[in-house]
Amino acid sequence: MSSMPPAVPPAGGSDAAKPGADPGGTRLRRWQAATEWPLTAVALLFLVAYGVPIAFPGVGPAARAACAGVLALTWAVFVADYVVRVFLAPHSWRYVRRHPLELAVVVVPVLRPLLLISVVARLNQARRMRLRGKVVRFAATGTALLVLVGALVVTQAERRSPEANITDVGEGLWWAMVTIATVGYGDYTPVTPLGRVVAVGMMLGGVALLGVVTATLSSWLVERVAAAPGPGAGGPDAGSAGAAEVPVGGVVTPAQVALLMGEVEALRAELAEARRRAEDQRADPADED
Repeated sequence: MSSMPPAVPPAGGSDAAKPGADPGGTRLRRWQAATEWPLTAVALLFLVAYGVPIAFPGVGPAARAACAGVLALTWAVFVADYVVRVFLAPHSWRYVRRHPLELAVVVVPVLRPLLLISVVARLNQARRMRLRGKVVRFAATGTALLVLVGALVVTQAERRSPEANITDVGEGLWWAMVTIATVGYGDYTPVTPLGRVVAVGMMLGGVALLGVVTATLSSWLVERVAAAPGPGAGGPDAGSAGAAEVPVGGVVTPAQVALLMGEVEALRAELAEARRRAEDQRADPADED
């Protein structure tokens, strides 16, 4: 009497895909593509509503109430979007673990200013460029947004402290630009814990920006050197001089490959001729006298 093999639990434990969910995440990708621009507009609206009371502390109660209502509405939109994404994700708990910031903002409303990080990410995604030549423009846009967001957050955090020297958006913008450039004049410094956390983020953003610009410039220079025709390409200087035009990094052009192949064929012909002469000399010893 044969025994039935024990049932094997699905791989991944609690991360197993939900019944009826598409394993490839097609529905989630469609939702993300469909909501990218609307959520970008909502993020911009959130940024404006968040920044107006900070930039203009003397606005009336009606304007403050309107901004608070817009903040609550945009927060509700982000909450709904997060719930839909979790529902559509093939592995819901894995999606939750990979997006802790969004979960924290949803669970704790007081953390809503952290949505400004999502604002920067969404605006960058909306302006993403596929050509390497436009990466600098992309980085400049992201940097400007980071400076604005950092200035708003640090101004709101520092303004409430009696020891703060950053009390308006103008000082916050100057501090944010100096910090992201990693200059550090020291004329304006945050004294609150949140302000110092923002300062760390701004410094990391400045280092990342410098790396992006440097890498893009280096890649562009390598491409230009590789595309430039060598002095031996099809001219009278063809020979070993052309082979030296291979740029650092191993990037070669088709013309340089053809030149190297020609030199290899020439070397093979010379070796074959030298071998034939050596064989003729061994076959006719009288020639050596």
